[in-house]
Amino acid sequence: MICRNDVDESRRWHHAILEHAEAVLQQLNLPHRVVSVCTGDLGQGQAAKFDIETWMPSRASYAETHSASRFYEFQARRLNMKYRDQQGRMHLCHTLNNAVIASPRILIPILENHQNADGSVTIPQALRPYVGGQDRIGPPVDL
Repeated sequence: MICRNDVDESRRWHHAILEHAEAVLQQLNLPHRVVSVCTGDLGQGQAAKFDIETWMPSRASYAETHSASRFYEFQARRLNMKYRDQQGRMHLCHTLNNAVIASPRILIPILENHQNADGSVTIPQALRPYVGGQDRIGPPVDL
C-alpha cells in the first residue's frame, strides 16, 4: 500500500489493512488473535507491525499466519518513490505491507480447524466457489 507522507493517514491505512486480513479469517471461520509487535522485534525499517496468529489445534496454540506492517518513508526512500503535493513540493511516500492471506501457512489452520471425526475436512463456505462448489475433502462417502 502506498499513501501520502502523513503519519495519521498511515496509521488509518494500517488499521484498515489489518481489518481486511481479519475479515478473511472471519470468512474462513478461523479463530485468531492480533498481536502488536514490540519495537525490539520489528524488522528493518518497520515503524509498527501487527502479527495475526491463527489457532492451530495440533500445536494447542496460536501461530503467526500473516502480518501487517507500516514503514513510513523507509521503503519509498530506497525506491525513490515520491509525489508532488498541491503546492508543488516533493515528498517521499509512506508504504505499508500486508500479507492478507499467506499460503501455505494458512493451510494448517484451515485443515485442522475444519477437520471432521472421520478425517474429512469441511471446506469453508467462502472457499467453495473456488473448488467447484465442493463442500468437503476426504474419502468418498458410501451411498
